[in-house]
Amino acid sequence: MKMNNYISDFTNHLNDALSIGISAKFNCAKSDINNILICGLGGSGIGGSIITDIVNDVVSVPITATKGYEVPKFVNKNTLVIACSYSGNTEETIEAVEKCLKKNAEVSVITSGGKLKEIALEKSLNHIIIPGGHPPRAMFGYGFTELFFVLKNYNLINNDFENDFKNAISLLDKEKENIKILARSIAKKLYKKTPIIYTCEGFEGVAIRFRQQINENSKMLCWHHVVPEMNHNELLGWRTNVEGLAVVFLRNKNDYYRNQTRLDINKSVISKYTDDILEVWSKGNSLIETSLYHINVGDWVSWYLSEHNNVDAIEIDVIDFLKDKLSKI
Repeated sequence: MKMNNYISDFTNHLNDALSIGISAKFNCAKSDINNILICGLGGSGIGGSIITDIVNDVVSVPITATKGYEVPKFVNKNTLVIACSYSGNTEETIEAVEKCLKKNAEVSVITSGGKLKEIALEKSLNHIIIPGGHPPRAMFGYGFTELFFVLKNYNLINNDFENDFKNAISLLDKEKENIKILARSIAKKLYKKTPIIYTCEGFEGVAIRFRQQINENSKMLCWHHVVPEMNHNELLGWRTNVEGLAVVFLRNKNDYYRNQTRLDINKSVISKYTDDILEVWSKGNSLIETSLYHINVGDWVSWYLSEHNNVDAIEIDVIDFLKDKLSKI
């Protein structure tokens, strides 16, 4: 399959993931849950960043995501650790899980197989198995959706999210052709530019997903930042070396009103240095709907940019080279 086929199947992935999640059976936690740690990297780990933004005002215990070998000192028997590795062989995630198990944490697994599935079965860990054999970033819809079911099965959230996902699926199906038209026009304006993605706090995970898709699918450098933090540093950077930059503002009607004003002011400041400024407003009502809308738009943008750049969106040779070198150490 080509990457555009995966992107086109996004709502099918979400529907299938809902069915898998609904049928998942979990044992009760061994201890009270006082905090949550989500372990994962790349296409497997971005869901942890996004769900952290979405449920921050819902979950009554601290929740954080980690992207490496190490785990925070706070991890103990009262920590819910959710390990996300699509292949099940991500070495950083496996090492982090092993450290969490030594700390007697409550570990739950989302994977398609590999070493992580073996650990889950051997240790009788709660787990959700998703379809395997595809590029991890292309299967985002599965891993992301199952994160909600893990939290629900530990009674950390209710099942309201299921309706939000269903509404998002209806929205994306209805808007499919419009999204592709929008994404094609954005890609045309970003071609031969270095994209900069700006959004508001509470939405950074979606901006990271957009950046990662441009990196992996389009084979382009890109960066992102969030308001209000970037108003205290990066905004001053718009003085020198600004040639060839194009800005995308990811905007939502439910962003905090003062941040909305900040984005408007930022746009006026940055427009003095570049004419290549785009605003992309999400559709939908809930955070899940608006997030999935922006994610789908960003995925399509990355595909059309890969066509402009005449590159294979699936290919990740340099990442495979890195993993091969590491495997020999």
